Amino acid sequence: MPDNVYDVVIIGGGPAGLSAAQYAARSGLKTIVIDKSPTAGALAFTSRIENYPGVPEPVSGKGLLDIFRTQALAFGAEYVEKQVVGVKLEGETKEVFTMDETYRGKAVIIATGSMGRKPTIRGEAEFLGKGVSYCAVCDAAFYRGKTVCVIGDSEEAVKEAGLLTRFADTVYLISPSKKLKVEDDHPTLKIQNLKALVGRSVTSIEGGEVVERIRMTDGEHNESELALSGVFVYLHGNKAIVDFLAASVELSEEECIVTNKMMETSIPGVFGAGDVSCAEVRQVVIAASNGCVAALSAEKYVHQRKRRKYDWAK
Repeated sequence: MPDNVYDVVIIGGGPAGLSAAQYAARSGLKTIVIDKSPTAGALAFTSRIENYPGVPEPVSGKGLLDIFRTQALAFGAEYVEKQVVGVKLEGETKEVFTMDETYRGKAVIIATGSMGRKPTIRGEAEFLGKGVSYCAVCDAAFYRGKTVCVIGDSEEAVKEAGLLTRFADTVYLISPSKKLKVEDDHPTLKIQNLKALVGRSVTSIEGGEVVERIRMTDGEHNESELALSGVFVYLHGNKAIVDFLAASVELSEEECIVTNKMMETSIPGVFGAGDVSCAEVRQVVIAASNGCVAALSAEKYVHQRKRRKYDWAK
């Protein structure tokens, strides 16, 4: 195997990828993180995090990522800012392709997250992290006593709207279709401070420094305006970023990476971590733990151990 082969190539510089880099580098593995941008992921767009263990003061998502990255680099991981455009994962040496360079590794950890859905509503991208969110469980607590909306007609959208009713004063569930994709007697729809508006399309999200209102049209092209503080978008779900994989690893029907509990994919030596995997709960702390597990599994694979090694300080 050539000398320029890394032990672990990590695709993605979010909490999962950088946690994996910390554990992999600290174990003595030659590790590199290939990150599209330190400011492009879901966490980087989050303006305030106040429930991450060990960080007692509120911090921005970018600030928390900076801490993750600093720790990974301190343990010896390399970091490059490049877009991955393809992979070749079969065989003993895996290859990860960027526009101008190929990175080779004995193991690969895929941690590209789930912001694959492109903004489609005017103002959605502009106000991301400033009132627009893709994760109710992450950001609901910031909207206590306020008015928010959830855009979508899926069961996920309905459940997330239900979660928001515990915090927000009023939650509007705005469905582009005339019927929600749940039973009419779904318990969430009976919550008093939830108001369902069906057959409405949100045409724009507007405000100053933060979201202040949305504009909608109905099936007859009548326009209306709704004043609110938060917009949670669940149109077609949050798609895992897997387009560069070209179906080289097993994906679920929802097109997320199928892994076992040790973050192993369908290909030996290839691991998935964080929101790109089929995780039921999306939280920074869970993505970080996924990255830890993936690194432990990668170390076991690279050194062909029968068991994972958990403490490298001894």
